Amino acid sequence: MNPSCARCKKIVYPTEKVNCLDKFWHKACFQCETCKMTLNMKNYKGYEKKPYCNAHYPKSSFTAVADTPENLRLKKQSKLQSQVQYKEEFEKNKGKGFSAVANTPELERIKKNQEIVSNIKYHEEFEKSKGSSAASAERRNSNDTNEYRTQPGRNIVYQPQAPAHQEPPAPVFIPPVAAPLSPPPSTGKRYRAVYDYSAADVDEISFQDGDLIVDVQQIDEGWMYGTVERTGDTGMLPANYVEAV
Repeated sequence: MNPSCARCKKIVYPTEKVNCLDKFWHKACFQCETCKMTLNMKNYKGYEKKPYCNAHYPKSSFTAVADTPENLRLKKQSKLQSQVQYKEEFEKNKGKGFSAVANTPELERIKKNQEIVSNIKYHEEFEKSKGSSAASAERRNSNDTNEYRTQPGRNIVYQPQAPAHQEPPAPVFIPPVAAPLSPPPSTGKRYRAVYDYSAADVDEISFQDGDLIVDVQQIDEGWMYGTVERTGDTGMLPANYVEAV
C-alpha cells in the first residue's frame, strides 16, 4: 500500500516519492515551512522533523536565568565554599616550599659555566684591589719623604733607603674556562623541522625549516628536548614544529 504525503495527506506514488525526515512527501510538497520554497535532498535542513531552507532554519538561543533570591543564595554559598577550599589548600601547601626543577644536561652545563665565570671575576677583583692598595701605600710613603726633605732649618743629607724586602704575592690559581661541549654523536630519535622557529627563552633553541633535530626526548605532549644538527644548539623545542624522520 502506498503511503500518504506528510503535507497534503494524499497518496504518494513511487515515481514522485521523497523519503526524508522519517516521512514521505511528494516532490512538489517537499517545501520550506516558512517560505514554501521547493527543496531537495541537497539543500534542505531538518528541524523537529520539518524541512527548512538555509535562510529560514531556526537558530537555537539561550534562555537568560533571572537572579532570584534562591539563585543569589546558591551563588553566594558556592563562592564561600571556594574561598574555604582555597584557604585549606594554601595552609596545606604553605610549608612545602617550591617545586623541584629537574637537572637536565643543559642546566648542569649552564650552572658549571656560571661557577667558572664567578671564580674568574672574583680573582680579577681581588688582584685589582690588591694592586690599588699597594699603589696607595707607595704614594703615601713618597709624600712623607718629600715633606721630610723640604722642612726648613734642617741640614740633613737625605739618604734614600732601599725598599724593604717584600714577599712576592702568592700565585692565584685561575681555573681554565671550559670549552663549549661538542654535540655527542646522534643516537636518539631524529626529527625534521617543518617550520622556522625562534627561541622565546634561554632554554629553547632556534631552527629553520628543513633542519634535523637529533637526540630528541619527549618532555610532554607539547614540548621536546633535542639538538639542532646544523648549529649544535641543545634545548627545548615545540613538538608541533617538527616531524619524525
